[in-house]
Amino acid sequence: MGATRKRNLRSGHSIWQRRALLRFPERRLSQDTRCDVLVIGAGITGAMAAEQLTDAGLSVVVLDRRGAVRGSTLASTALLQYEIDTPLTKLATRIGRTRAERIWRRSRLALDALRDRTRRLGIAADCADKSSLYLEGNVFDAAGLRIEATARRRAGFDIRLLSASAVRDAYGIRGRTGLLSDHNLEANPRRLAVGFLRIALARGARLYAPVEAVAVEPHASGVTVLTDQATIRAQHVVFATGYELPKGVPRKGHRIATTWAIATRPQPRGLWAGHGFIWEASDPYLYLRVGPDGRIICGGEDETFSDAAKRDALSAAKIAALEGKLAKLLPHVDARADYGWCGNFGTSATGTPSIGPVPGMKHCYAVLGYGGNGITFSMMAAQILRGHICGDGDADADLFSFTRRF
Repeated sequence: MGATRKRNLRSGHSIWQRRALLRFPERRLSQDTRCDVLVIGAGITGAMAAEQLTDAGLSVVVLDRRGAVRGSTLASTALLQYEIDTPLTKLATRIGRTRAERIWRRSRLALDALRDRTRRLGIAADCADKSSLYLEGNVFDAAGLRIEATARRRAGFDIRLLSASAVRDAYGIRGRTGLLSDHNLEANPRRLAVGFLRIALARGARLYAPVEAVAVEPHASGVTVLTDQATIRAQHVVFATGYELPKGVPRKGHRIATTWAIATRPQPRGLWAGHGFIWEASDPYLYLRVGPDGRIICGGEDETFSDAAKRDALSAAKIAALEGKLAKLLPHVDARADYGWCGNFGTSATGTPSIGPVPGMKHCYAVLGYGGNGITFSMMAAQILRGHICGDGDADADLFSFTRRF
């Protein structure tokens, strides 16, 4: 049965799977156990949550039905941006300027915390600071970008408007204006998740896998979790199950969709100066980053379904479409895919996640709906959940609560 809805989360072969993953000290759950916090899910979100909670001095157990870092994390393209999927002007229209600006600022704070914490902990994940170019498209033309730039500056973000000639000279892209921002981050998502999880394990966290949580039973003094092997009694449970949504957790406004990505052959001579991120203000969108060995990683072509068979049947056409879009945008590069993959991801009506206590499930917490900012939101979730569980609170918890009214 299981406590979450099982999904075939990804297919194809991502660039991060080129080398074998070093084995974790995983083990079967041979007997009943206790802990302060049980984290269900050993991907990037579970790893960051476990690191934060062990840093707070709590005893932590991590479960995963597959094994550590074997789910959606491997499908990420790891453009770590503070700019969320929903532009600031559009989000302000939907939920009000004050709350929209708070969400954007917290996203920036979460990304800064991720950068700082990764460096302080000595996690080697090929992290590098990057700029991000937001190109005009069918969502925002040049005039729309100017309005968006004004909104971002008003909220305190340092934004530069680039003319079409400046974009052409810097990136080799013709006929497009753009917004340029700094302080974003690229990383290897697998190494990032592995790094945070190893830190948590070094502090005493225990990782059991493959182990499946079959039933979650909250009660007044904690939570009893029945697994397919033994029973765990915890003070708190965190659902960090990514896009396998937990049963009993409200999912209104969230859905699971599918996205595709490619990585080209190495072509360091065909790359733009600075190797910053590029993404379009378009629907469907296209985004680019430079990956290992001078490969261009390109993604998009989203579909609003999650069926694995239907997804995989479309993969060849979707990969060809990404190759065609990349070749059109940058005619001088070799756009042929050396790697192609697809995976599920979560979306929400506002492009924001739900993080916090699960209504009706005492001592249980969950994180849902990441969109294009999954890893940035994972750090945000780890911070907010630490505040909830340790009783310290979080100034922005209301923005992401399951009970919020937008």
